[in-house]
Amino acid sequence: MDSAKSLSYNKKGKGTIISLEQGKIPPQALDLEEAVLGAMMIDKKGVDDVIDIIHSDAFYKPAHQFIYDAIFKLFENSEPIDLLTVSNQLKKDEKLEAVGGDFYLINLSQKVSSSAHIEFHARIILQKYIQRRLISISSEIITSSYDETVDVFDLLDEAETKLFDITQGNLKKSSEAAHNLVTQALKKIEEISNQEGMSGVPSGFSKLDQLTSGWQPSDLVILAARPGMGKTAFVMSMAKNMAIDFDMPVAIFSLEMSSVQLITRMISSETGISSEKLRKGNLETYEWEALNVKVKKLSDAPIFIDDTPSLSVFDLRAKARRLVSQHNVKCVIIDYLQLMTAGSVNKGGGNREQEISTISRNLKALAKELSVPVIALSQLSRAVETRGGSKRPLLSDLRESGAIEQDADIVSFIYRPEYYGVTEWDDDERTPCDGQAEFIVAKHRNGGLENIRMKFIGRLAKFANLDEDFETEFQSSMNADQISPGNFTSANDAFGNMENNDDVPF
Repeated sequence: MDSAKSLSYNKKGKGTIISLEQGKIPPQALDLEEAVLGAMMIDKKGVDDVIDIIHSDAFYKPAHQFIYDAIFKLFENSEPIDLLTVSNQLKKDEKLEAVGGDFYLINLSQKVSSSAHIEFHARIILQKYIQRRLISISSEIITSSYDETVDVFDLLDEAETKLFDITQGNLKKSSEAAHNLVTQALKKIEEISNQEGMSGVPSGFSKLDQLTSGWQPSDLVILAARPGMGKTAFVMSMAKNMAIDFDMPVAIFSLEMSSVQLITRMISSETGISSEKLRKGNLETYEWEALNVKVKKLSDAPIFIDDTPSLSVFDLRAKARRLVSQHNVKCVIIDYLQLMTAGSVNKGGGNREQEISTISRNLKALAKELSVPVIALSQLSRAVETRGGSKRPLLSDLRESGAIEQDADIVSFIYRPEYYGVTEWDDDERTPCDGQAEFIVAKHRNGGLENIRMKFIGRLAKFANLDEDFETEFQSSMNADQISPGNFTSANDAFGNMENNDDVPF
C-alpha cells in the first residue's frame, strides 16, 4: 500500500490520479430543487409563492425541469396541482418515464411537510442558475476572444448583450400590500416635515425648489434648449449648489465637454474670474491668490464627472449603479441625451427616433432602480428659430421627441430673449431682460407649471436667483466673510484727492 502511495506521488505531474472531489462542478442546489418541487405538489400556496420567481431553466436536473414544466402548464390552465395531476400531465407530455416515474414524484412529496421557506429556497435556485449562466457566457466569450477573425467591438457588443439579458430576465420585483406602502408614505411625509418641505434634492434656485420641493427620487427630468442658451451652464450651477451648499454627491456624465473643461467652468463661476482669463492663464498675482483661496471648497465637493464619449445606456447604468453604491450619489446629470447610444439594447436596428425612445425609457428605469433623480439635457429642433412671434420653446419642439415627453416626469426649457436680440420681456410691464433667463416648466407630473425668471451671468457661465446681488469680479458665496465691498478703501484713499490734482487730463 505504501509503495502504491509513493508510486502515485512520484508520478505527480505526469499521470497522477486525482480524486473527483477536486474537480469543478457547476453551481447547483439539488436538495433545494427537490424541496421546492415537493412543496409545490403538496401545497397550493407554494405554487403561488414561486411561480413568478423561477422558470424551468433555473433547475439543474433535467427531470426537475420536466416536472416544473408540467406544474406550470397546470397552473396556466387553472387546474389543481398535486401528485396525481402532475403525474397525469407528465404522461401527456410523454415525460413520466424520463423523470423516474411515479416513484420519483412520491419521493419528492415526502421530502417536505409544508411550503414554509419555499420562496427563500426558490431564490437560491435562481442564484445558482445565474452563476451557471455567467460561467457559460464567460466560456463563450473566452472562446470567441481567441478567434482572430472576430471584430473586438462586435465581441464587446455580444458580451454586453448577453450580460444585459441575464439582468433583464432575472431582476423581478414582487408587489407590496397597501398597508406597508401607506406606512412608508407616512414615514416619508414625517421626514419631509422635518426638512421644511424639501422632499427631494434641492437645486439651489429658491423659486424652482418651491415649485418642485427639490428634484424627486426616481424622477426623470428633461431640460431642453437651443444651442447656446446655457443648458450646461445651468446644470453646472445646479451641481455646484447641490455639492457645495447642501453637501449632496452629484454624478455628471458629460458626453459633449471634457471633464477639465467642465471643472474650469465651475471654477470660473465660483471665483468670479472669467472663463476667458482662465483659458489664457494670464492672471495677475492677486488673481492667483484669489483663485487658490476660493477653489478650496470646490476641490472638496462631492462631484464626480465622467466624460466618456458616445456612452451607451448599458454603460451608464453600470457606472451610475457603482457611483450610487460607493459614493451615495443623490443626483445623476447627463449632458446630453442625443449624444448617447442605445448600444446593444436596440440591436434590431430601427431609426434614430426609436433609439432615442429606448434611451429615454431606460433612463426612467434607471431613475426608478437607483431611486435618484436623473436630469438629462436635450436639444430642441430648429422649429423654434423658424417660428414667428415668441421664440419661447414648446413641448412639440423636443427633438426626436416621440417618447421623451411621455417618459419624463418633468420637462423644462431654458429661454433667454437676449439670444434673439430682444431687450424686454413680453409681459405687461415690458421689464428689461438683460442678463436674465426664464426656466420654463412645461410638464410636471406631480405639480404645477410655471415660468421662473433667473439671473444669467454670461462671462461666468452662471445662473443665480434673480433676487441675488451681482457679485464683484472676485466675489464668492463661500468667501463672503473674507472679501466684501465694505472692506474696500475709498477712491480718495486709493488714488488721492482728485479735486486738487492738477495732473488730471480732463
